[in-house]
Amino acid sequence: METVDVEAVERETVELLDGLCRWPSVSAEGAVLTETADFVQSLLTQSGFETRLLWADAGPPAVWGERRGESDWTLLLYNHYDVQPVDPIDLWDSPPFEPAIREGKLFARGAADNKAQIALRLATIRALGDSLPVTIRWIIEGEEEVASPNFDELIRRHADLLHADGCLLEGGGVSPEGRPTIALGVKGVLAVRLDVELLSGDAHSGTAAVVPSAAWRLVEVLATLRDRAGRVLVDGFYDAVREPTEEQRRAVAEQPETDEDDLRAAFGVVEFLDGVTGVEVRERLAFAPTANIAGIRAGYGGPGVKTVLPARASAWLDFRLVPDQGPDEALELLRAHLDRRGFSDVEITALAKADAATTSPDDPFVARVISVAEQVAKNKASIYPIIAGSLPVAASLERHVGVPALIAPDNTYYPGCAAHAPNEHIRLKDIAPAIRYFVALLVELGRS
Repeated sequence: METVDVEAVERETVELLDGLCRWPSVSAEGAVLTETADFVQSLLTQSGFETRLLWADAGPPAVWGERRGESDWTLLLYNHYDVQPVDPIDLWDSPPFEPAIREGKLFARGAADNKAQIALRLATIRALGDSLPVTIRWIIEGEEEVASPNFDELIRRHADLLHADGCLLEGGGVSPEGRPTIALGVKGVLAVRLDVELLSGDAHSGTAAVVPSAAWRLVEVLATLRDRAGRVLVDGFYDAVREPTEEQRRAVAEQPETDEDDLRAAFGVVEFLDGVTGVEVRERLAFAPTANIAGIRAGYGGPGVKTVLPARASAWLDFRLVPDQGPDEALELLRAHLDRRGFSDVEITALAKADAATTSPDDPFVARVISVAEQVAKNKASIYPIIAGSLPVAASLERHVGVPALIAPDNTYYPGCAAHAPNEHIRLKDIAPAIRYFVALLVELGRS
């Protein structure tokens, strides 16, 4: 049963989102993060929350809020106010921090990831007023887009403020065929930079017959890390991998086959790695560790030709890890792998680390989230035991707070939203279903 005017909440969601997206809170650049936190705190305070700014020894503040409800049952919400860089700026059809509505979509950096969810949750809570069914605790951080390096320490210090009966993380949505998506786990991550330096300065490429090239050496290093089928070749990399359970495999098998079509359509994929199709695509996304080259820098990349032999070369990589693979152990394996192959001169700098985290499908909170989603959508939910991406905060909440956490469909995210890319956007038509779900879930949890 709806207890709010959904159209009014929709309008307020768009207004709040417009205000949030005007803050260029790019954490990779350290841009206006404290100022954005102050703005977010003011929105929560105006909405009846008791609020505080929480700090670790480094990094921007997180915003904490609590609003008492009719029930003592406590729901923890997690979001982040920081966003990705806008590059390449010339591919944007409108300024990234000036929200624009075109063809039923709102375009802005951070709209999909994940300021729309902040706006939607807050507008819904405001609309419920004194009839808020449960107590809400909320943590909104400012470093998620740089892998939350200080979040674990921040949560360790302030765990007493975050105890709850269940937690909704960021993300979630509804599939094209109307099936609500619910994720119970995230992969871990190890992000590193590899640096090769062979010369005191760049050389003329005519010397390539005798002078070593940092670019070629880096290519040789990268070729040892993964085969063409996508299997990671780092020695011992799979030793700790936990095999998925039959229940997890069954959940993946029951996911919509359109997931594969969405990937093809969103990114123009002709053929997946190793020629996989069908359920194997979904199984790899959920259960397979990965090694990805995120970027390479060496020598010259400008217009025309510069016949240069690079003295230095660097590569940025991220390894997605599955349960029981630790990022520290993966880093040690990588170092040993390179040393054994004669690449001890290659410097490895760890840039980000996070453990995988999962919530048991048998937890009563999970069952209630799924039940409400299916009632509201009038469709079977798609359960994702582990999603392909990482959310470093999930492991921290599991470690220090012990709250069952998952990703529910109270969001407007969809595969083509261009999160992390130019022209990031949400579809306005996705706001109302997310509001209806969030209201119904709060009402159900308030019956505890």
